Amino acid sequence: MKKAIIIILLLMSFQSINANEIFNLIKIPNLEVFNLESKNKIKYLSSKRNFIIGVTKNITCDKANKNNLKKKYEIIKKNLDIYNYEFLKKNNIKFVVLCENLSISGIGTAGIPDKQKRTLILDINFNPKYFERVIHHEVFHMIYDSNPNLFDENEWRDFNDKSFQYAGCSICSDSIGLDGYKKTDGFITEYSKTVPSEDMAEIYSFIIKKENILIKLAEEDEKLKKKITFIKNSINKIDSQIF
Repeated sequence: MKKAIIIILLLMSFQSINANEIFNLIKIPNLEVFNLESKNKIKYLSSKRNFIIGVTKNITCDKANKNNLKKKYEIIKKNLDIYNYEFLKKNNIKFVVLCENLSISGIGTAGIPDKQKRTLILDINFNPKYFERVIHHEVFHMIYDSNPNLFDENEWRDFNDKSFQYAGCSICSDSIGLDGYKKTDGFITEYSKTVPSEDMAEIYSFIIKKENILIKLAEEDEKLKKKITFIKNSINKIDSQIF
């Protein structure tokens, strides 16, 4: 009995040390270790209390409910397990922080990528209808930030009608719908029309999730077909096994 108590205390101490070491790397307070043993070496952390971060303290996220955390972790892990360690390393993805009600300046968001700290924050409360797709959407932002030479926005803009203009930023428009379009004209969702990087991320997420609607629509939409080819070719230069 005494040995069992000692082992439990040692494990708790080990987790505390790891959490502190990780905090020194990613600078997010109030975290605890959730899982450090994934096969692709992603370190999963969860919020044990609400936290506020950012230069202007404009990023907030709430404590993760244990039951919700356990359920959503399985979904997140299943989706991130498709990426091998080398791919994640090339794209600066090492730490995944799980919390609830993530927001930037009061505006809710599914995730926040941070290439410099190799960290992806995910809101486990995000709309379940889109939840799996937005995981890959946020992964794409890490890929994009890590390989800017592979994602030329000027080349991307040329796929659109000459008269089309993106909104200018991801929160500069009311166009935030994530449902797939039935009539695309080069765009798979309403949110795709905000900025080129969001357009790319949306298409990437549909490709990864093998959404049948994307294949069907691309058969009738030459602009969308070119965008899909662009994304696949760019990703293949990083890792030819992803698609």
